[in-house]
Amino acid sequence: MSWWKRSLGACGRGVWNSWSIGWLIVLLAVVTAIPVLQLMVLGYLLLVAGRIAAGATVRQSVPGVHAAGQMGLVLTAIGIASLPTQMLAHWESVATIIQPDSSLASRMRVLAITFSLLATVHLWWAWARGGSLRHFLWPQPKRFMREAWRPALWAELSDRIWRFIASLRLPMLFWMGVRGAIGTLVWLIPAMIIMAVTRDGKQAAAGLLGGICFLVLGYILMTLPMLQAHYAAENRFRAIFDWRRVRRDVHFAPWSYAAAMLVALVLMPIPLYLLKIEATPEEIVWLPCLVFVAFMLPARIATGLALRRGRRLRRLSETEGDGSLPKRFFPKVSRWFVRFAMAPTIVAFYLFVLFGSQFTSWDGVDTWVRQHALLVPLPFIGV
Repeated sequence: MSWWKRSLGACGRGVWNSWSIGWLIVLLAVVTAIPVLQLMVLGYLLLVAGRIAAGATVRQSVPGVHAAGQMGLVLTAIGIASLPTQMLAHWESVATIIQPDSSLASRMRVLAITFSLLATVHLWWAWARGGSLRHFLWPQPKRFMREAWRPALWAELSDRIWRFIASLRLPMLFWMGVRGAIGTLVWLIPAMIIMAVTRDGKQAAAGLLGGICFLVLGYILMTLPMLQAHYAAENRFRAIFDWRRVRRDVHFAPWSYAAAMLVALVLMPIPLYLLKIEATPEEIVWLPCLVFVAFMLPARIATGLALRRGRRLRRLSETEGDGSLPKRFFPKVSRWFVRFAMAPTIVAFYLFVLFGSQFTSWDGVDTWVRQHALLVPLPFIGV
């Protein structure tokens, strides 16, 4: 194969991958804006981090990319195919307003119905042949006349649609999101206390309790994103409380852990607080969700990569031993530096922004619990 064919194929794959990833974010954003079903998005993000932490590659750990591209292609085809019908229906309504019961309005109505039927047949025929781009562009009329009347073709189409829906594993994602949300909320009990104290507390004892919970929450946040990835990798509810194991894993990759915490708690979630200042109308709430999902997906990938590296280095250490003095000394210094300097600084900065967001966010003090960095990536209606 010549170089230009390889380059053309690589460009085609790049365009398709970009298209699929874009539609994956769009579909996740739409589901995020739907109450209760939004837990599937949390389950999906946890699944991505868990698969990476379990040893899979990033490409293998982001499921449904090809399916999202196919769904995007179908939705785009439906939108384009409906344009002539919408245009004719609009013209028919205009003609009716100008001259009621006119023959022109009747013709426009008949044309709109005709185009609607033709578009429906074309779309179903394209889906029956595979649903790829070439199937939507060229209807293959000879093949249509030869095969479209056969019941086996449409039976196979219904089976393929059902297999496609089953491959999305929506109940599994929902169940993973429910358990992940419950486990995360258990860890966020200090945040709930802070929220209650901030809302109702007027005495010094309430302020002291809030300060203690603030410090406890900071200590928890130093590990909670990794605990979520560990829970998804093990797919066990109790795994989200396996504090010692996760701390031991991340200690073997301190710099990866610090980078992941920087991405997961600072670089990705903090800019999103700007979108929480003013409430978005319910009709377009999925639009800011696009940004939330697009930012929080890399954050979950970062936590999965850090936990995977820590586990791999821990296994190597257990197999090969500690080694020479430099191999023992420098990792130990890095662990202590990250543990007592970098990680607390990252978490402190996140808590500082979180504390300030209760005065700027539309949610008010509820922002202590509705943390998009840990729960559903949604601007206003959190879990």
